[in-house]
Amino acid sequence: MMEASRNGADQRDDMIDSVETLHCDVLVIGSGAGGMAAAVTAAWHGLKVIVVEKDPVVGGAAAWSGGWIWVPGNPLARQAGYNDAPDGPFTYLRHETGRYFDPARVKAFLDAAPEMVEFFQSNTDLKFVDGNAIPDMHGWTEGAATGGHQVCAAPINGRGLGPVFDTLRRPMRETSFLGMPIMAGADLKAFLTVTRSLKSFAHVARRVGRHLIDLCLFGRATQLVNGNALMARLARSADRLGVEVRLSSSARELIWDGRSVRGAVVETPNGPVSVLAPCGTVLATGGFPHDENRWVEVANMYSAPARHWSVTPQSASGDGLRLAEAVGGFVDPSIASPAAWCPVSLVPYSDGSIGRFPHIIERAKPGIIAVLADGRRFVNEAHGYYDYVDAMIKATPPGAEVASWLICDHAFQRRYGFGASRPSPLPVKPFIKSGYIKMGRSIAELAQACGISAAGLEATVEFYNRHAAKGEDPLFERGNTAFNRKGGDPEVKPNPCIAPIGKGPYYAIKVFPGSFGTFMGLKTDATAAVLNERGAAIPNLFAVGADMASIMGGYYPSGGINLGPALTFGYIVGREISLRSKGT
Repeated sequence: MMEASRNGADQRDDMIDSVETLHCDVLVIGSGAGGMAAAVTAAWHGLKVIVVEKDPVVGGAAAWSGGWIWVPGNPLARQAGYNDAPDGPFTYLRHETGRYFDPARVKAFLDAAPEMVEFFQSNTDLKFVDGNAIPDMHGWTEGAATGGHQVCAAPINGRGLGPVFDTLRRPMRETSFLGMPIMAGADLKAFLTVTRSLKSFAHVARRVGRHLIDLCLFGRATQLVNGNALMARLARSADRLGVEVRLSSSARELIWDGRSVRGAVVETPNGPVSVLAPCGTVLATGGFPHDENRWVEVANMYSAPARHWSVTPQSASGDGLRLAEAVGGFVDPSIASPAAWCPVSLVPYSDGSIGRFPHIIERAKPGIIAVLADGRRFVNEAHGYYDYVDAMIKATPPGAEVASWLICDHAFQRRYGFGASRPSPLPVKPFIKSGYIKMGRSIAELAQACGISAAGLEATVEFYNRHAAKGEDPLFERGNTAFNRKGGDPEVKPNPCIAPIGKGPYYAIKVFPGSFGTFMGLKTDATAAVLNERGAAIPNLFAVGADMASIMGGYYPSGGINLGPALTFGYIVGREISLRSKGT
């Protein structure tokens, strides 16, 4: 701990130079799901909490997320009659994570996760709706469930949030409609079938009409769903419990007194401030998806692409890891993959900016395939987003660009949408004109527009179509799992995930390796205490969310495996700090 002691001396000097000293029991650095869960839990237990946030808004990456939370054994599922087999989720994660399985932290998560849902549901503004119909991603793995593992924050009206609403991160541009987020399930289905159902048309008309009023009155969406609803509810809970949130405030250094972490020096718009927190400091800064130097280092270790396009805020740039390393924290390399992969396309906008669209919905629909530069398929397109990118990386020849192309026909785009382009009745031409979507009147012409093998793509489409006419996929068995079928189109028989690619024009979108954040993080124990390289806890320092090494071992066994542990270990940390502060 020689380095930590040296830094401690430097940090005491910083305290002298700071313009202000603040006192609290708990300091949380970062305002995403994990950080706010820790703050709300600690405040509910009577502790004074300060949250410092680097950005001028609250919510972190969670505010842009789909909002689904993996919580096996949650009370909403139990009430609906879903009962896991004894040790089912534990067995599932043991098989899914293999040699990276961490039994102590997995057990801590599975034991506390249902308690977390009950705690927030009963004591705060965070209310949940169930996602009981969502299966685990890998139905072939022992312990996988066909439902009952998911919850999501209940929608909330932003008009009733008061000042909290103005501090909330807005929905992600690429996944919202005119800035209005759309919730998975019935809401999304209505938007996809708006031209085919009077009921859907009425629903969409109400939603869009209300949104246009919101834009006039508030300049943004107030019908909050998904991750935006999650963070709105956590932020309101924090506000009601007296949590002090300081925005545009970036932690510069941890304060180390020679024995433990005692807070941090924080850069604020008014200068440096020393925040003293004798009970605990929680790192929740969002991992390092935008720390380019660390990413290059890590990519070499894991044979990962030298660049990836994360859909997280730019502020998630490794602050928490650097702060912890300066006092002896250890970034754990024992993980299968450094990132929570998802396939991403780059969306050019008229103002010159480039958006990043995560391809989550359309890949499981019937009538789409994914190919590499040789024109050949490489994956079951309906599998999870992590699986898609993992397969793309492994199938790309050494030295070649890691990229793929999603291919469909005009009818597919009109029915389901395609990437950032929306389905009928919204126009697709602007996306073709911008170059985001490549178009060809024939398969060969499409291949030429994409710069991929025409012969390979023609052969692939011919083979795929021949079997798709019978609802079959002999190469990758698309539609063979509950998770595949959940993402398909139930109106298509016999296989909701398979249909031929029909008449042109044909469309293609180039897809790159992206991520929902990083899996590699600080080594922690079952209470989320940060450990040094020898495995000893650094007193009073905790890490949650993406700052903590993922308990999933660098794999992605189900939707919600980022938010589930983030909220749960945030809850564990808040509870743990409270117990320690009382000497129990």
